[in-house]
Amino acid sequence: MSTTAASTSHHLSPAFPGRAPWGTASKLRAWQQGALDKYIQEQPRDFLAVATPGAGKTTFALTLASWLLHHHVVQQVTVVAPTEHLKKQWAEAAARIGIKLDPEYSAGPLSREYHGIAITYAGVGVRPMLHRNRIEQRKTLVILDEIHHAGDSRSWGEACLEAFEPATRRLALTGTPFRSDTNPIPFVTYEEGNDGIRRSSADYTYGYGSALGDGVVRPVIFLSYSGNMRWRTKAGDEIEARLGEPMTKDAVSQAWRTALDPRGDWMPNVLRAADQRLSEVRKGIPDAGALVIASDQDSARAYAKLIREITGTKATLVLSDEAAASQRIEDFSHSDDRWMVAVRMVSEGVDVPRLAVGVYATTISTPLFFAQAVGRFVRSRRRGETASVFLPTIPNLLGFANEMEVERDHVLDKPKKDGEEENPYAEEEKLLEEAEKQQDEDTGEQDQLPFEALESDAVFDRVLYDGAEFGMQAHPGSEEEQDYLGIPGLLEPDQVQMLLQKRQAKQIAHSRKKPDTEADLLELPAERRPVVTHKELLELRKELNSLVGAYVHQSGKPHGVIHTELRRVCGGPPSAEATAGQIRERIKKVREWATRMR
Repeated sequence: MSTTAASTSHHLSPAFPGRAPWGTASKLRAWQQGALDKYIQEQPRDFLAVATPGAGKTTFALTLASWLLHHHVVQQVTVVAPTEHLKKQWAEAAARIGIKLDPEYSAGPLSREYHGIAITYAGVGVRPMLHRNRIEQRKTLVILDEIHHAGDSRSWGEACLEAFEPATRRLALTGTPFRSDTNPIPFVTYEEGNDGIRRSSADYTYGYGSALGDGVVRPVIFLSYSGNMRWRTKAGDEIEARLGEPMTKDAVSQAWRTALDPRGDWMPNVLRAADQRLSEVRKGIPDAGALVIASDQDSARAYAKLIREITGTKATLVLSDEAAASQRIEDFSHSDDRWMVAVRMVSEGVDVPRLAVGVYATTISTPLFFAQAVGRFVRSRRRGETASVFLPTIPNLLGFANEMEVERDHVLDKPKKDGEEENPYAEEEKLLEEAEKQQDEDTGEQDQLPFEALESDAVFDRVLYDGAEFGMQAHPGSEEEQDYLGIPGLLEPDQVQMLLQKRQAKQIAHSRKKPDTEADLLELPAERRPVVTHKELLELRKELNSLVGAYVHQSGKPHGVIHTELRRVCGGPPSAEATAGQIRERIKKVREWATRMR
């Protein structure tokens, strides 16, 4: 059976897979051949292949489609993709091996010149019965690209079930089989573990760690930037905090929004650093490009304007999932232009292999979106290429960066209370939040103002690579920052690690020669100053509430009066929005009051 599979790739065009790595232009990669062998041996109706972004899922799927058509197992192919751009990309890739897919199909009989169609999940959602009728008439292979999207809404999942239930074969593909919710994904098998929780079960998995070892994807260097943020809350309070220090979830979110505000100093400094990194990378990869992933269209336009001011060259701006946007991505892919700025749509599946530098300028913080976004930069074309992604120092993001090689499954059930919870503090945190609502001072929520970012600056914070952290804090433009921005763009993974260790050792040695009075930044190696978590802040808030509770009995004053007095004396916002430093000040003050009353 394996010889049959092996012969599959020989009848394909020599140019396919068009972007296979060194020396493999006429062959399948080892994982693609392995997955194909398994499929042909087992001949399943449903097959879920999980392969890291950039590994070549499209090549595997189309090679399998070619085999199934050639052996008359199926008569037609339907590809379902997340976006308009991706369905066109599928049609183009299929055409290269002689499979003709109509990406413009809307209704009625399909022209005989086509072997099938490429549609979006949204398109299936609009007319599921149309596609069911087509599939019932002829034996069909349905390829569900990035199938986790079928769980995006209940209606999409139901439409996919209705439309593709009669299919002869279904091939599900994803680079990220996990979701942030528990919506079941159609045609995916879930198996119950010892903990009673059902998780998705893949038929073939090829993770980032394996792909990195095979040289199929690039190693990713994450460059994290901190800095002081100042903003005005909806309640009218001005808050100042540093990215990476303990904050409530709301404060983290507001500090993050402040950092990404194009009118502050954080974004211009990070874009300037990213452009310097791009120049270094282009010494080894002359056509390397960079991408800013923005939160919304207004921000994207502002970032494009900043790039023009910083570099003197225009950035390609991609604002929506329209035909013109697809063409702009296509034009950028085949040019040697430096920068592209896009809103979300370029985060998943879009194939621009020359992208080597990224700026994560969105507040989306799910592991799914993060993995897909980073996946835009990891597609390897030749040995030694590295990818660089710039991030704000946000605990969640740094956690995702440190777990790049962790393989995940989609969890269908919420963890049980006596089992291992994703957040063991969740219930306690909810109770504390309710208590603070009752006991803390009036926050004026009924009278809210718009959130307003006031001021931001940037500080180089650390480099994350292969689960380890390197570097000490440094000012933008400093020699220390330049050392990290100047890491060559062509390096083997072990060379990256070695070079980062040398850079950190040099930075530490340099800092030791300076008088302590000159150390205006926290000069500790990254691994000795871990980013503080929400749990640590929660502990401080619990301590404050316990002390206030004890002081209530001692003083006879209500909780709300004590909280209000602490806020008046120590300054800062309500406890729910206060930083770790502000809460520590209040803890110190309430202890001082309690001592005086003894």
